[in-house]
Amino acid sequence: MIYQAIGLGLVVSLVFSEILGLAAGGLIVPGYIALYLDQPARIMGTILASLLTFASVKLLSRAILLYGRRTLVFCVLLGFLFGGLTRYLLIFNEMLGSNVDIAVMQSIGYIIPGLIAYWMFRQGVLETLSTMIMAAFIVRVAMVVAYGGRLIELAF
Repeated sequence: MIYQAIGLGLVVSLVFSEILGLAAGGLIVPGYIALYLDQPARIMGTILASLLTFASVKLLSRAILLYGRRTLVFCVLLGFLFGGLTRYLLIFNEMLGSNVDIAVMQSIGYIIPGLIAYWMFRQGVLETLSTMIMAAFIVRVAMVVAYGGRLIELAF
């Protein structure tokens, strides 16, 4: 099912790019986000990691000449770092003995936050996030229709 979601995400991303002129946070991002729409905390963790990455790259761009591929590499590296740090929420949560399960705010993957941040850097935060969420919803609806409403049963 992940292959179908990513494939549909590629198509929807291409259509959005051609019609709206906006990228949905990277070609594979809408497919992955669509798979996790039933886990909003994971999506928030991914967006948080993306925003931290975006802010860090903005700050770095004041001291380092960032353009083209170099910007993409920095975004992916920092997104990898911040996405990985969201996985340590479980460890901190257990150390504190907290009853609140903040570990569910882990980011989706390690590369996804960096790709989202890269497109935030290129086209703007609001544009990227709104296009990404719209594309993910379209992919999710198409997946539900394709699987006859049994998407949740088949998910994981």
